[in-house]
Amino acid sequence: MRFLLLSFLFLTSVLTANAQLFDQQDSEILNPVKWTAEVEQRNDSIYDLVFTAKMESGWHLYSQEEVAAGGPLPTEFNFNAEEGNYELIGETREPDGVALFDPVFEMNIKYFEDEVEFGQTIKVKPEALPTVEASVFFMVCDEEQCLAPETVPFTLSLAAGRALETVSKVEISEEDQAKTAALNINVKGAAGVELEEEEEADYMSLFFLGFIGGLIALLTPCVFPMIPLTVSFFTKGARTKKRGLVNAIMYGVFIFFIYLLLSLPFHLLDSVNPEILNNISTNVTLNIIFFVIFIFFAFSFFGYYEITLPSSWSNKMDDKASSFGGILGVFFMALTLAIVSFSCTGPILGSLLGSSLTTDGGAMQLSFGMGGFGLALALPFALFALFPNWLNSLPKSGGWLNSVKVVLGFIELALAFKFLSNADLVQHWGILKREIFIGIWVIVGIGLLLYLFGIIRFPHDGPKTKLSKGRLFLGFITLAFVAYLIPGLSNTHHANLKLLSGFPPPLFYSIYEKETEGPLGLKAYKDFEQGVAAAKVQNKPILLDFTGWACVNCRKMEEQVWSDPAVFDVMQDEFILISLYVDDREQLPEAEQFNYVRPNGTVKEIRTVGDKWATFQTLNFRNNSQPFYVLMDSEMNLLNKTVGYTPDADKFLDWLSEGVKQFNR
Repeated sequence: MRFLLLSFLFLTSVLTANAQLFDQQDSEILNPVKWTAEVEQRNDSIYDLVFTAKMESGWHLYSQEEVAAGGPLPTEFNFNAEEGNYELIGETREPDGVALFDPVFEMNIKYFEDEVEFGQTIKVKPEALPTVEASVFFMVCDEEQCLAPETVPFTLSLAAGRALETVSKVEISEEDQAKTAALNINVKGAAGVELEEEEEADYMSLFFLGFIGGLIALLTPCVFPMIPLTVSFFTKGARTKKRGLVNAIMYGVFIFFIYLLLSLPFHLLDSVNPEILNNISTNVTLNIIFFVIFIFFAFSFFGYYEITLPSSWSNKMDDKASSFGGILGVFFMALTLAIVSFSCTGPILGSLLGSSLTTDGGAMQLSFGMGGFGLALALPFALFALFPNWLNSLPKSGGWLNSVKVVLGFIELALAFKFLSNADLVQHWGILKREIFIGIWVIVGIGLLLYLFGIIRFPHDGPKTKLSKGRLFLGFITLAFVAYLIPGLSNTHHANLKLLSGFPPPLFYSIYEKETEGPLGLKAYKDFEQGVAAAKVQNKPILLDFTGWACVNCRKMEEQVWSDPAVFDVMQDEFILISLYVDDREQLPEAEQFNYVRPNGTVKEIRTVGDKWATFQTLNFRNNSQPFYVLMDSEMNLLNKTVGYTPDADKFLDWLSEGVKQFNR
């Protein structure tokens, strides 16, 4: 009993710590990386320049290694060695590491977290002790967003062995000051602009899904017959009615507790190495293994073989329950149920594990999902003990229980291809592009439909009988789902399948060629001044879209929200869309390049298109994350509050509509 209490207290502390971690709020102007630089002298002529980046929790700084198209921009160091006072010895060093799957870009990328050191060795010419001018160009991302690339300059004194306080010697001309002033468009109402608060990790959704999974598990042949038997044992076999009632309720509590404990090892793994859960869920080999396991589970549900834990385990637990008695005996009875029912609950728990580890919450969301699953299994034993007359209303066991298992088999079969799709996306094999993936789900859906209507049968099915209302109802639901999937096979505007967002491969991973001039074929101006001029001519409001080529959530908004027919029509008909890419590394014409003077007196060199628009966003809207949306008129009047990532299409549409109303006023 002491062991159970200590385990419960430890699990509670772990869950509380994780909840506090995910409850933190970000400020509007994000600055998650702090850079420092030092000089280490080896001998009279050899020096090591050491650059250290310290990152806030959850943020990634990317390696200097180039990545495939669509990935993040690599970190890049530049030195003024061309002046001739020193020479670079070798390349800029960085820690060894492996390419890990980055959920933001959905590819293997080498990145760093927490703290990382880069080193550059230089050789100084005799009697020269120069001041080294260096800079680092970098971008950082967390699980939800990427910030615009930034350049940080350093002035390192070899004599002092450190970076000087004056970090830049860039001269500021009157022309620079004029161009700096021109970036400020004097937005009316900017002082009251607030970015909508991001929603916290959606733990309750996974708890609800786990609860639904537990309810489904109750309807399987491994669990359902146990309900009346177990409740009757407690209520009729106990010495007193009160003791039987307490034992039945404790039995349910222990079932809940056991499934909650199953998530504990993942919290321990997460605390040792925060990346390990992501590696588990996205590793190519493991995803293929999960694919094979789910296929194996599916055919077990179809009735071709049974998957069970060793019978010796359940026998030992049963013996423990009999020998101990009391509360400890009830605990071992609950553990026996968990082991005996594994052949039915294992595949459902596997699905829960897979979906939890592919979301941002990791172990924390898994605990909520397991808790929901355990609660659903536990409730009937407690409720039927409290109200034993309800047992008479339970349907009798029969062939319908096997039908439930077969239906679950089709669901497992469909989910298996999600894991194969993960591996395919990471390796870019091109074998499961979006339309092929959806086509497989259509075939699985048709198979389920044929089974429900009695056209195909499996080994444990009983004799053919008249179709029940339940099978007919589920069959028509399946038919509607298959009909919903079919447009996803096309190249039309309705191929989005918003209800399945996150399951099929992304829209761009397609067998069809996609338009690239603007999102979804929309007319999008890439220059602010040109867009404003068009808005004046057409007398339309402006939708200002701060985005990035390497911004995954920007693509999600375009593919999942903008593609909604109502949203698309409003954007196309009512607005002038201006999309400004803050990570665009195309060089500005020389006449447009300048040195931007920040409000704190430091200087940023504006050399690329991305430099300009990232600075433009920060200066005028006090925000540096993407996606970021602004509604305004051509006179720079805000029409609504600014918003960021808004996955709810109806909510985004309401925001757009309110902006149109304000413009028309």
